[in-house]
Amino acid sequence: MNDRTTIAVWRQPRAMLWATVGVATLGFLVTLEIVARRCGVPGPMASQAKEVIFAPKPGPVYAGLVLMMVVLTWRQRFVAAGVAIGIDVVLALVRWAVDARTSEGHSFGNGALWVMLGYAVIAVTRRTGAERVLLLKGVGLGLLMVTGRKIGDTWLLITSKTRPAVLDQYVATADHALGNPSWLAGRVLNATGPIGTHLLGLVYAQLAVAAMVVALYQLRNVGVERRFPRHHLMRTFLVIGLIGPGIYMLFPVVGPVFAYGPGASGTGGVHWAVANLWPHTPPPVSTPHPVPYDGITPRNCMPSLHTAWATAIFIHSRKGPRLLRFAGAFWLIATLAATLGFGYHYGTDLVVGVVFALTIETALRSLERGWDRSGTQLVVYGATVFTALLVSYRYLPMEMAAHPWVFGPLLILAMGSVIHGYVRTTRLWDPATAPAWQPEPQPELA
Repeated sequence: MNDRTTIAVWRQPRAMLWATVGVATLGFLVTLEIVARRCGVPGPMASQAKEVIFAPKPGPVYAGLVLMMVVLTWRQRFVAAGVAIGIDVVLALVRWAVDARTSEGHSFGNGALWVMLGYAVIAVTRRTGAERVLLLKGVGLGLLMVTGRKIGDTWLLITSKTRPAVLDQYVATADHALGNPSWLAGRVLNATGPIGTHLLGLVYAQLAVAAMVVALYQLRNVGVERRFPRHHLMRTFLVIGLIGPGIYMLFPVVGPVFAYGPGASGTGGVHWAVANLWPHTPPPVSTPHPVPYDGITPRNCMPSLHTAWATAIFIHSRKGPRLLRFAGAFWLIATLAATLGFGYHYGTDLVVGVVFALTIETALRSLERGWDRSGTQLVVYGATVFTALLVSYRYLPMEMAAHPWVFGPLLILAMGSVIHGYVRTTRLWDPATAPAWQPEPQPELA
């Protein structure tokens, strides 16, 4: 078998795989659009199409453009950025002249979206072969960055409309096994004053910026080498954001600051919180039951996707320079502190989030490099631990709260076993590079 035949045989299954993924993604978007319309909320496709003309809502539109530009030359990047900014300036002046309201959106962002769509047209009409594929991959990555946010927002709205009862009492009871870390972190954060609050708030809100920095470092040579690396952060980031919200439907939780804190006020000033306990008084141990909640607050706690994303950033920053490794570690620690300190998550959410991220990262790496025994075993094990954690939170919370010295270490051990398995497996995949052998110099003959 010659080289061309080998390449053809290798490419055909991959082409079929990506075609299947594309069809499945389109079907998923259409289904999500239909479900969103039935729930009375705008779907991601309609929302994205609307923003081609109207002022876009806050989101990573220019971040998507930056990601797309990794496939361009430096000259093309300057042209693309200039055109996008020019379009936004013109549209902003038009909106100002006609007094168009932009309270629900930003005046800037349409230009970046127009440029990405324009390069999609250029790829189809003006490029051929590998150059067309590379440019379409860049456009697809940028648009996925933008549309992924829309999909996530739609999922959150659907959870609030279709899950009237939340399971916070179950998770809060199980969280006694870990010592109620959200209550402890909330009190510590309050003691730090405005400095700690503002710092962690900035870290929590700018997680996408940290991801962009790591991703751009990984993709820095795409424009020169004319190909993407085999695996990079944005793949993991997007898959976590697409799959995670679906689990919210199975395990709806709003978080301690809503279920046990200030709560949410609905029509008529209805107070939806179970009690006003967070962060000073740990919740009492009592038989948990589903609690009705408002139709606005997203049920977006189980698992903690901020923890999963921060874990992915940490993993992918390990192969960067020292400053990037330090930033990845800082962002992970600060994100964990923020999710607990602001009362957005329970400690049990974070445990599941780490397992979730490592399982997805392993699956994506195995998909790219080829499935082997070690990768398959780790994905199956991670999925099993993930499922076991959710089941234990739902059906064993009283036992976990009654025996914290047993179940607390078990939770940490379960998470640690997945971490250990990931480190061991990836070391087998990426062994340390040994220096090339050099022949010993031969003495010169007299």
